Amino acid sequence: MRNFSFHNPTKIHFGEGQIAKLGQEIPAGSRVLVTHGGGSIFQNGVWAQVEAALAGFAISRFAGIEANPQFDTLLRAVEQARRDHCDFILAIGGGSVIDGSKFIAAALCHAGEPLELLTGARAKAALPLGCVLTLGATGSESNPHGVVTHVARQEKLPFSSPLLFPRFAILDPCTTFSLPLRQVGNGVVDAFVHTIEQYLTYPADAPLQDRYAEGLLQTLIEEGPKALSNPEDYRVRANLMWCATQALNGLIGCGVPQDWASHLIGHELTALYHIDHARTLAVVLPALLAERREAKRAKLLQYAERVWQLREGSEDRRIDAAIAATEAFFKRMGVPTRLSEHGLDADAIPQVLAQLQRHQLVALGEHRDIDLEASERILLRAL
Repeated sequence: MRNFSFHNPTKIHFGEGQIAKLGQEIPAGSRVLVTHGGGSIFQNGVWAQVEAALAGFAISRFAGIEANPQFDTLLRAVEQARRDHCDFILAIGGGSVIDGSKFIAAALCHAGEPLELLTGARAKAALPLGCVLTLGATGSESNPHGVVTHVARQEKLPFSSPLLFPRFAILDPCTTFSLPLRQVGNGVVDAFVHTIEQYLTYPADAPLQDRYAEGLLQTLIEEGPKALSNPEDYRVRANLMWCATQALNGLIGCGVPQDWASHLIGHELTALYHIDHARTLAVVLPALLAERREAKRAKLLQYAERVWQLREGSEDRRIDAAIAATEAFFKRMGVPTRLSEHGLDADAIPQVLAQLQRHQLVALGEHRDIDLEASERILLRAL
């Protein structure tokens, strides 16, 4: 196991009715910028609970943060927060709303151009941030990372700072009951791939991290389809919400090699062709595993045995079966696994490769040896 430092300051309030604790977590007298996406929080009762919990606070509400939060939209939120003298941010939504709110929190305290925060500058200060999670998927509710879409540049731009850990996160599984099934499937796949990218690399003498990751994967496999067939099963939704948080709060990645190539290639597909983030992962990951089967052989065999109970046949047959089972699970969650299912053919690949080169993403993977040629082979496999 490698050396590591781990710190996660986000306080989690988990369970039904926990939104009532908002008033305890936000300092008295705060002027709160409340951010959210569309109007679902008014239809499913979430806003009524938030409004009741924040009685007595000055509230400025900003709506319309997109599924891939757009830079220009977030700048309007920054302007509103400044105009209304907000000093605390409460994000209500899934990972996109929370990611966008992290950027708002940093931009409000940044002396230069806000775009600098997405192109290399590190945040030196940020407004405090809390969140009410309504879609378990990205883990953004308890990590310091975010991604913002810059439409004019056709880019998804990641950023990170320890200052951007939410102070608290409220996870009430009931808030997810009204989600469209497409978002349910996307959320499960997103959490699954987050876990895979911290697990399926090469052995690093980290059995605890391995078994923790395998437990998350097995739970997602067992519970994910149940959420599609019975959307208001509280137990299922609770398990999935907690899995998504645990998948990217930093814990399972401690001391182990990681491979985020699927995410980085997927970001380019989203930026160019507006495919849901999780759906790009479902396309890229099986193809990447097939392409990298030799570099990942030992962990692929472990994954086959421990996660999918594949113990019979040759090593190559078990690896093939594990990759096929992964793809079949994504399909079972209603998520396509081929570029062609998104209307793309081989003509799209050069544009993706050009974006990877433009962003200097030419040495990906746990061994830093996924170059542009390897990325091209992965995308061809994904057709």
